[in-house]
Amino acid sequence: MKTWLVTGGAGFIGGNFVLDAVSRGVRIVNLDALTYAGNLDTLASLDGDPRHVFVQGDIGDRALVSSLLEIHRPDAIVNFAAESHVDRSIDGPAAFVHTNVVGTLSLLEAARDYWRGLEPAAKDAFRFLHVSTDEVYGSLGDTGKFTEQTPYAPNSPYSASKAASDHLVRAFHHTYGLPVLTT
Repeated sequence: MKTWLVTGGAGFIGGNFVLDAVSRGVRIVNLDALTYAGNLDTLASLDGDPRHVFVQGDIGDRALVSSLLEIHRPDAIVNFAAESHVDRSIDGPAAFVHTNVVGTLSLLEAARDYWRGLEPAAKDAFRFLHVSTDEVYGSLGDTGKFTEQTPYAPNSPYSASKAASDHLVRAFHHTYGLPVLTT
């Protein structure tokens, strides 16, 4: 059975992802800080299900993340964890930098160290999936769409912090070879 570490798995999108993954036979280790956006009610149908392990914690807690990787030996990490909402970032940008930039960096460092220690076949199959936002591209403009060629143009502390995390993920691939995907 595949095992994935999902961060932010009690949020709206992450929670629905977790429900779908478990229904498909994936064992999920779900790490969520349960801030304003986390809601365990979404995951109530998984209470007592051994395919779902919930851990309340922060992606910036390197010791916690490293221990979860060592204990559960996931095949992938799916990073939904983020401070979100443009208005909240205008009122308090520091929390966004803490979670979205510093937290993502800590998660990437733990993932890199874990990945380096895997056996060759597991190392080849491992993936780090980072979930971004269209906000990193700025305002839609006249065309009403973004493409793969759209340049980054973050316009709020939220979008700037997510753009920074995207760039860190990209850098960890190019610098260390960590197999990453950003969506």
